[in-house]
Amino acid sequence: MNSAQHVAAVAAETARFVATVKTADLSTPAPTCPGWTLADLTQHTGQVQRWFTELLRRRIQHPPTSRDVELHLPEHADGYPDWLAESATEATEVFAATDLNAPMWAWGLDQHARFWVRRMLCETLVHRADAELALGLSPHIDRALAVDGIDEFLTNLPFASPFAPLTAELRGPDRTIRFSCTDSGDDWVIGLRPDGFGLMPADTESRTADATVQATATDLLLLIYGRLDRRNDTLRLLGDQDLLTHWFTHSAF
Repeated sequence: MNSAQHVAAVAAETARFVATVKTADLSTPAPTCPGWTLADLTQHTGQVQRWFTELLRRRIQHPPTSRDVELHLPEHADGYPDWLAESATEATEVFAATDLNAPMWAWGLDQHARFWVRRMLCETLVHRADAELALGLSPHIDRALAVDGIDEFLTNLPFASPFAPLTAELRGPDRTIRFSCTDSGDDWVIGLRPDGFGLMPADTESRTADATVQATATDLLLLIYGRLDRRNDTLRLLGDQDLLTHWFTHSAF
């Protein structure tokens, strides 16, 4: 997916999120985000969108020293869905006024403004799924969005240790894990080294991995974000099970 598609998808995914929670009881617990309710989930997603929007507006070139941003949060939780919709509208306006290919600080691999649009999309998409799961619904995720979300996660996870400290334990004596989408043919190989981990070059994709995870793109996305239990019968986990346990224990985002 390209940046224009990411921009459109942020708006579409936010609209789906808002439609999901608009008439729901916002005190409903969100099991995939322990301790949170739908109100917390909606507020968090809006906060993230407004924070990323502010970073883009300022076009920061160094790590921010503060996360303060004017939220204009409604006094009552029943106003949160409309407030989230307004957050996405504001983001769309800033996207349109920004050269998304311009250099910009980001915590991940891609040091351009477009990083924050893609990251906002992933945050919104996964939390939309959280809201649906809280209401007993089965999330439908467009295959292309799911594939892009998997790629974004695996690409940037090696840089996430400042806020996901367990990832610092993802080390190993040259071990590999393959993640395969059964419905799209997309494939990623993660290599664990004594000094860290990361995506392997494309020419390693044909090699046999020490462990393999196979699932549809949607299920694989939900799995790597911890929204789907590894024991789910829609998944195939092959090879070194201890290696997979090590990965999923320490890759929490």
